[in-house]
Amino acid sequence: MNKFFQVIWELVKIAAIALLIVIPIRQFVFQPFIVRGASMEPNFQDFDYLIINEISYRFETPDRGDVIVFKSPMNPSQRFIKRVIGLPGETVSIQSGEITIKTESKTITLNEDIYLPSTTVTSNSGPIELGGDEYFVLGDNRSSSYDSRYFGAIKRNTIIGKVALRFSIGGAFASNFFQTAQ
Repeated sequence: MNKFFQVIWELVKIAAIALLIVIPIRQFVFQPFIVRGASMEPNFQDFDYLIINEISYRFETPDRGDVIVFKSPMNPSQRFIKRVIGLPGETVSIQSGEITIKTESKTITLNEDIYLPSTTVTSNSGPIELGGDEYFVLGDNRSSSYDSRYFGAIKRNTIIGKVALRFSIGGAFASNFFQTAQ
């Protein structure tokens, strides 16, 4: 019986050490999410499994083109996944499917050929002037995305992190065990 308790004690110690390591990493460094919906197609599919890097934005700022997960402006318990288009201090406008970004020194037309099909059409919006801590975000599936064109800019402090890894897994399994981002 003494060996039995030694085995149990060893298992308890291993579980405690594992929890002491896993919980802080899960809470402050990496967090799993599941994509729900079509707003980021074709790059992210419904039920894709994501690992979000929560620590990098503590040392750097989001860049244009980053795919981020953030708290919904209307319901902070809900999470959204979108692509960063406009950065703090810029003015973003969308006319005839072209995204124009004005900074203090220049005006650019955004080229999204790297991550979007050339047939993607973005509906008109703006101009939206971004404050010092605001970002303009869009879903990759512009016709099916609820994004900054509708709810406005997002604040820096609502950003949870950026997508570090993506995996495709089964929908029923995923939806039961992980947080979702739309």
